[in-house]
Amino acid sequence: MIKGSIVALITPFDEEGNVNYKRLRELISWHAAEGTDAVLVLGTTGETPALSDEEQEKIVAVAVEESGGKIPIIANSGNNNTEKSLAKSIKYEKMGVDGLLVITPYYNKPNKSGMIEHFYKIADNVNIPVYIYNVPARTGICIDVDIVAELSKHRNIAGIKEASGDMSYVAKLSGLISDDFSIYSGNDDITIALMSMGAAGAVSVWANLMPKAVHQMTTAYLEGRTAEARKMQLEHLNLINALFCETNPVPIKTIMNMAGMQVGGCRLPLGAISSANRRVLAGLLENLDL
Repeated sequence: MIKGSIVALITPFDEEGNVNYKRLRELISWHAAEGTDAVLVLGTTGETPALSDEEQEKIVAVAVEESGGKIPIIANSGNNNTEKSLAKSIKYEKMGVDGLLVITPYYNKPNKSGMIEHFYKIADNVNIPVYIYNVPARTGICIDVDIVAELSKHRNIAGIKEASGDMSYVAKLSGLISDDFSIYSGNDDITIALMSMGAAGAVSVWANLMPKAVHQMTTAYLEGRTAEARKMQLEHLNLINALFCETNPVPIKTIMNMAGMQVGGCRLPLGAISSANRRVLAGLLENLDL
């Protein structure tokens, strides 16, 4: 069971818009040194829909090689085509990832039986942890808590990245699952609130910029220092909210570049951030001790 801060890693690009694999290696090593508890590649923050299959596979290969066992690597293998998701899952497992993130099928809007069978088909054919990804704002569908409870009984389905932002949903889910099934906050602004209802940590966008802070905050809560964790959450709330002032990962990559981290821009259809939002991020960056 992974606990604490899982960074939803950005995909760095060079000036020509190609994947910057050298920078990717540096970022993974940096996260290992800063205390990040696991790295997720090819997630929403990683701009996966804008990456070719070849780029996705090379990112996974580079991440696994660079981690060298120092930090767990989770790869997003989700797709709204079950067979494609299964093929990616099997391939990434063979490449050496430590876990798989599988999104609820988007656009298709599967019924209950289809949703269950989708995850079962993947989990039945791999031998590493599978994490459900619930993000209705992106997919147009929120997986029912009773379906998650059913899926949680599978030996290979280990947890859920919960990004609905619905506290009531998490409260209901927490009462239906066992202790060996993990909930991870997919919303940086409510990480500590979700941990108060049993979440094991966060899959964090914010951790791209401040990995040590997110690790320290989640660790503080897990170790019973709840007041300290709550204080850190509230202290950084303005920054966290600003990181979602436009579509993720536009703001996080913008502020990382402002901080000299050289991660490149976003690929279309994600464009440059507005001048007004750039000024907001610049103002927040001035007050950060990085």
